[in-house]
Amino acid sequence: MSEAIIECRGLKKYYPDVKAVDGLDLVVTRGECFGLLGPNGAGKTTTIEILEGLNTADDGDVRILGMTWRDNERELRERIGLSLQETQFTDKLTVAETLVLFRSFYREGHDPDEVLRDMSLDEKANARVGKLSGGQKQRLAVACALVGEPDILFLDEPTTGLDPQSRLQLWEVVARFRQRGGTVLLTTHYMEEAERLCDRIAIVDHGHLIALGTPKELIAKLEAPHIIEFTSKPAMESDAFSEITGCHGASRRGDGWQLRVDSLAVAVPQLLATIESHDAHLETLTTHAATLEDLFVAMTGRELRDA
Repeated sequence: MSEAIIECRGLKKYYPDVKAVDGLDLVVTRGECFGLLGPNGAGKTTTIEILEGLNTADDGDVRILGMTWRDNERELRERIGLSLQETQFTDKLTVAETLVLFRSFYREGHDPDEVLRDMSLDEKANARVGKLSGGQKQRLAVACALVGEPDILFLDEPTTGLDPQSRLQLWEVVARFRQRGGTVLLTTHYMEEAERLCDRIAIVDHGHLIALGTPKELIAKLEAPHIIEFTSKPAMESDAFSEITGCHGASRRGDGWQLRVDSLAVAVPQLLATIESHDAHLETLTTHAATLEDLFVAMTGRELRDA
């Protein structure tokens, strides 16, 4: 079996009014990119903070690289890199000075100039951090996470605010990090990013693990390769779709419905006939191949980005 690099068993974290994490088990193996997805309030952020050593669990066992935060905090800090959702830098320092400062926290690490080039920040090396755009600050945060040459890279929504080109560049940085044997734990609100980068994905909701597998395995849980999304007036009830051949379920999507079907050629004509038979009229209709986002909606009733 592959070596476990990140482990949590029976992880629990309770607050006075909520069970943020309620008995969570996760294992991330060496060299993989593992995605952790969940809507707001699902316990995802609390879980990540505990794994990163920024929060403490009420119960359960956490091991990073076979060590615990209680006994090995200094060594673990040397071997992980963190890119948080929002990182506060000193605005008066330049980009190069900031990266040199972060490099000084580690006994070993990368050449800061090389990391700046990898993150396409070399042209901003002498610019003060306070003058950077949001996307440039996000890339600087990832650069600071990489400069210590970590074994594990924690990326919490690393491409939020980035333009498409910068997002692709970051994907390439993650790929190069993994080629050197690095392990990545990623959270993202972009399903395309999760499908492209992650070997396995865990979906959490209300502090529990509700799905785990490769992107292909998770999408297969929908039991249907095609998605129909439509709106009608008046709105229809879910039992209206029970007679559509090859329909494996319906979920609310905004003001309309999302149907999971085997065949568009069979289901679309039957859907149009159903709408007509209910004295309603079609307003919008789109179709697409099933994705992780469709699974997320089916399992949680919410969209990841709008949760």
